[in-house]
Amino acid sequence: MGVTIGLPAERKEGERRVALTPSAVHTQIERGHSVLVQSGAGVGAGFADADYVSVGADLLDDPAEVWGADVVVKVKEPQPEEYGYFRSDLVLFAYLHLAAEPQLTDALLDSGIHAYAFETLSDVHGLPLLAPMSEIAGRAAAIVGAAQLSSALGGSGTLMGGAAGVPPAKAVVIGLGVAGTMAAVGLRGLDAHVTGVDIDLQRLYDHHLSGTVDATQVSETALIGGHVREADLVIGAALVPGELAPTVVTAEQVRSMRSGSVVVDLAIDQGGCIETARPTSLADPTYVHDGVVHYCVTNVPGQFPRTASAALSAAVAPRLLRLADDVAAGAAGTPDEAPALAGARNVDDGQIVHPGVAAAFPDRPAVTDGGDD
Repeated sequence: MGVTIGLPAERKEGERRVALTPSAVHTQIERGHSVLVQSGAGVGAGFADADYVSVGADLLDDPAEVWGADVVVKVKEPQPEEYGYFRSDLVLFAYLHLAAEPQLTDALLDSGIHAYAFETLSDVHGLPLLAPMSEIAGRAAAIVGAAQLSSALGGSGTLMGGAAGVPPAKAVVIGLGVAGTMAAVGLRGLDAHVTGVDIDLQRLYDHHLSGTVDATQVSETALIGGHVREADLVIGAALVPGELAPTVVTAEQVRSMRSGSVVVDLAIDQGGCIETARPTSLADPTYVHDGVVHYCVTNVPGQFPRTASAALSAAVAPRLLRLADDVAAGAAGTPDEAPALAGARNVDDGQIVHPGVAAAFPDRPAVTDGGDD
């Protein structure tokens, strides 16, 4: 017997992505599950209500009915107005970023909900549900960072590629995971001079050999400071799965930058890796601190919803099938849960079950011995 899967419309400001495309919904229905789609859920990403109805989904206007499903899948973390939909027999599957969301964490704990996070699901290749959005965020960071250097947007007026007789802009990318690597590739494509920083020497060696960056630097505070001081653009992309992002650029280092320089913090979902960063929105993406333009949008891929939704849905759909099958079999949250969901469970039955999230909230109830499933 199948379960019901709810696909609500996103409520976060500026968020136009949808977690499942119509074709992915069709896959769930073929498996024997039923899918409840809130009217307009896919419109911002270019998918009409009729597209979902044509593959067999039930279209509903009332979000409460959609949240009444056995499993709810969405893109971004639930907003405060959605907390009232939480219940102890509900399975939630979404980007949660709980280490930076104490209010949401408490709401999940209080409700007894079974909460699975895209960003902590892991396999032998890394973080497969985070990777597609990290790729888009990294590509976007290069575009956004270059644009913010325009004097029309408050930047220093520096062109990434320079000109004849004028050296290119200096960019520093800190954290060469998926997001950082794609940012570096984009910046090199704009002919900037790019220095890549990471704690992993093998990763730096690989990037050095491949030519992804012009120069590499091991991540040490004093050494980072020297590069940041000379940079026109700094992109922070440091990540520890489930945990608050480490601070890799200090307020003092930001203060040392030239007026009109730009920082982009791609780790802001996890609290930010630049000390002066605070969350911003797509509607109001930047602020100036100590003369430096800060771009700290918490849903960077949301400005490219068509591409981002297709990429996310392709990664989520097979894992959702396994999760829905586990729920139908009564195995969700048990030792028999599919290995394909390893690391995804963050909160279960009033307790934190992921060690990274537990580390961020040492005063909340936690059982971490089974957090990686």
